[in-house]
Amino acid sequence: MKFEDLKIIEPILKALKEEKYSVPTSIQEKAIPLIIDRNDVLGSAQTGTGKTAAFAIPILQHLFLDRQRANSSRNINALIITPTRELAIQIAESFSTYGKYTGLKTAVVFGGVKQGQQTDALHRGVDILVATPGRLLDLMDQGFVKLNSVEYFVLDEADRMLDMGFIHDIRKIIAKLPAKRQSLFFSATMPDTIVELSSKILNNPIKVDVSPISSTADTIRQYLYYTNKATKLDLLIYILQDPKIDQVLLFSRTKHGADKITRHLKKGKIQAAAIHGDKAQNARQKVLQQFKDGEIRVLVATDIAARGIDIDKLKYVINYDIPNIAETYVHRIGRCGRAGDEGVSISICEPEENVFIKDIETLIDQKIKKIKDNPFPQTDNPMTTKEKQVFEKEKIKRKQEYFASKNKSRPDSTKYNRRR
Repeated sequence: MKFEDLKIIEPILKALKEEKYSVPTSIQEKAIPLIIDRNDVLGSAQTGTGKTAAFAIPILQHLFLDRQRANSSRNINALIITPTRELAIQIAESFSTYGKYTGLKTAVVFGGVKQGQQTDALHRGVDILVATPGRLLDLMDQGFVKLNSVEYFVLDEADRMLDMGFIHDIRKIIAKLPAKRQSLFFSATMPDTIVELSSKILNNPIKVDVSPISSTADTIRQYLYYTNKATKLDLLIYILQDPKIDQVLLFSRTKHGADKITRHLKKGKIQAAAIHGDKAQNARQKVLQQFKDGEIRVLVATDIAARGIDIDKLKYVINYDIPNIAETYVHRIGRCGRAGDEGVSISICEPEENVFIKDIETLIDQKIKKIKDNPFPQTDNPMTTKEKQVFEKEKIKRKQEYFASKNKSRPDSTKYNRRR
């Protein structure tokens, strides 16, 4: 099946062709026709399955056709709620990309930054608003946002939203929406709390279930180095001494970690650059083009920033941080060895990540080849007293960064704004 078979209008098809989209993913193939037919949808789909396009394309189509029938002024007719700044930016970019020939306007609002540019965009008129919950409520309280014209509502990454404590904010937002609307609800998992919430949002929904990817391509050779936390960077430099590894997409768990790795690689005279949510969009695009052109040898990315990165003939992926979600590993290494080409995945595992490797091997139903010729092996007693002290400090720091990122992702509450 091709996108042309899904009854998509020409302005959107034109944009999809420019992005080299030809064959829809499973979630897109199942959800797009249902949403075009104005059904409420309860979607169970992992990150990385293409679900953003699954709801963005039909919403853009509805709004474009609605606008043609009634040449009304711009109001917020579509609202997409997502838990983090990075996801909000990505979704807004997707709407802008797919809708570039529709004339529709998209804006994104999130916390952790000054609101001036966001409120200016709202003043200019918006058809589609992508938002994180706290900042949206803040702007609603200030009178910048009214939701009485919303006809299409999407709650994305619902389980993550609840994990981050947004349930009360979500309920406040839903209470302000018109009762008559089309609602779409996407979640990677479906615990009872999610099912209960969906029953209050959706009207006779059709369920769309896409199983997570659990297998890796046969063309990808997978290797594993066990090491200690203190020697990870040294091991990385050692691995990159091999000149055959000429173009690498390297995954870091955090933005801070990505920047740290990049600085270390540059000190080792290895051309590297980081790409993550704190980088401006034009800066990310410039770095990505330099990587594709061979000017940068190692592109260090977080999982969220790496979404949408598609590099022809990419052979090497390095997992500097082992993901705690096994499916994420499959998505990561799937960026190499495409279209039947050979790929190589290299994972660097510290002691606290050993359990993640076991989960990954269980999911993919195979053992990852352990490299024995390793100058920085993982020891039985991996941390000295000093290393333990450093580790504990790092753990506290990561905890602080986690809660700080929650405040940034969660549009700053009134209390948070006052403190600032």
